[in-house]
Amino acid sequence: MGVNFKDIIAKKEVSFDQLSKKTFAVDSFNVLYQFVSTIRQRDGSLLTDSQGNITSHLSGLFYRTTKLMSHNLKLSFVFDGEAPELKKKERQRRHQLKENAQKKYEDAKSKGDIEGMKKFASRTSKLSREMVGEAKELLSALGVPIIQAPSEGEAQAAKMVESGDIDYAISQDFDSLLFGVPNMVRNLTISERKKLMGRVSYETIKPETINLSENLNALGIDRDQLIALGMLVGTDFNIGGIKGIGPKNAIKLVKQHGSDLDTLFKETKWDDHFDFPWTEVFYLFKKMPTTQDYNLTWKPFDRDKVFEILCDRHDFSKPRIDSSLKRLEKELLKSAQKGLGDFF
Repeated sequence: MGVNFKDIIAKKEVSFDQLSKKTFAVDSFNVLYQFVSTIRQRDGSLLTDSQGNITSHLSGLFYRTTKLMSHNLKLSFVFDGEAPELKKKERQRRHQLKENAQKKYEDAKSKGDIEGMKKFASRTSKLSREMVGEAKELLSALGVPIIQAPSEGEAQAAKMVESGDIDYAISQDFDSLLFGVPNMVRNLTISERKKLMGRVSYETIKPETINLSENLNALGIDRDQLIALGMLVGTDFNIGGIKGIGPKNAIKLVKQHGSDLDTLFKETKWDDHFDFPWTEVFYLFKKMPTTQDYNLTWKPFDRDKVFEILCDRHDFSKPRIDSSLKRLEKELLKSAQKGLGDFF
């Protein structure tokens, strides 16, 4: 879901050349859910192999990751660990929404309503333990570092950027800012084209960077106030926020109360909306468990292992996979030669 900061956060469009040779921590669950939500057949059903195993996530992961690698972006993937109790409540809510969407999908299917099937199918997206495990296996075969977060992957990615080990966190959600990520990138792991709602035309999606410090200065608030702002609007830990308070109104309120967050949440009637104290959510963002136990070593991809996972197990086209890997090899060699030329 993520926090609704779309209209108040400043973003800068960037090219792949500007991001070349930079290091990135990918919020893995964020992108895997993108793939199983969007990579589907015309009727909304997921891609599967001949045995009925879901392959949408593997398709998205392979083609998108190798494309980014071909631009000389050094990716690492961070996976969620144990969810906080408040996040577990949100997962229960999402589970119920998916169950409802599944019923509507089945109803549309019984009526032969292709558009209805497609509409509701994307809302039923789930990631099984097996799907996540195989995603990790594929990433390892591509030579990409995998980091297991103790809790929220976004918090772990933010800490890695803050520590200077990684240049940017990659996520579509603005929650990363609440976790204190200094620099993040959006629109790298999604398609370059997005269909406009209710129309047959598309809009071009370009990568964009977000700098936390610049945005805090522009908004005239500090990080604590940004967290409070997010809580007023609604986060994954307090769904819906305070009724009637949008982002722009929330900015006025946090500025008005300054560092006195207790008064802010009393006057906005937090206790009327939630059965837990505001401090519980606030300190989840401030003190989410992270780890320094990770290895950022990038290795050459293992062609045979990639073929085994995608082609032998899941019926991917070997010529297509081979073509992508050869293209990646060519681009990496070209980049290495260019770097050597710059050195001399």
